Amino acid sequence: MSASANGAGSAARIRELGASEARERIAALSATLIDCVEGGAGVSFMAPLTRDRADAFWGEVAAGVAAGERRLLVAEDPAGDIVGTVQLVFAWPENAPHRAELVKMLVRRSARRQGIARGLLVAAEDAARAAGKTLLVLDTVTGSDAERLYAALGWTRLGAIPDYALMPDGRLCDTTVFYKRLTEPAATPG
Repeated sequence: MSASANGAGSAARIRELGASEARERIAALSATLIDCVEGGAGVSFMAPLTRDRADAFWGEVAAGVAAGERRLLVAEDPAGDIVGTVQLVFAWPENAPHRAELVKMLVRRSARRQGIARGLLVAAEDAARAAGKTLLVLDTVTGSDAERLYAALGWTRLGAIPDYALMPDGRLCDTTVFYKRLTEPAATPG
């Protein structure tokens, strides 16, 4: 899968990484994650995020890709540098084979406002459909640019959970939960 980000002037290429390439590109993936955490993004990590911790995280992601538990999409600038990522997590109980969770939407500060997040989101939705998923879920920091993006692209807001997590600087933040149906559910026999 490969696509261009949908945004004014964006030249980012969006594509999926397999497990071996994810392992090979851990340094670039870690640099993107560290940049986002340094910029205050609430993406599960506290500041300062060390390279070792970031590398360990991406090693776990690569293992999940190898196991078929997740998909990893990246946005690359014209030089091939990773400027954004998003993941689809498929590791759900057996009664939820139709569902995936969208996690770790990351865009480097230097690459924001170029349509990269929008392109990653659309590509993730397409990848989920191709994998036979009909329902996506996610959570994001309440009041964030990401929350506005999800709403603008047709995700349904369920509500906010107060004091859900810590921002990288230690402040509590609320999280907003969203879902998106990719297709209408099949009728149940009855």
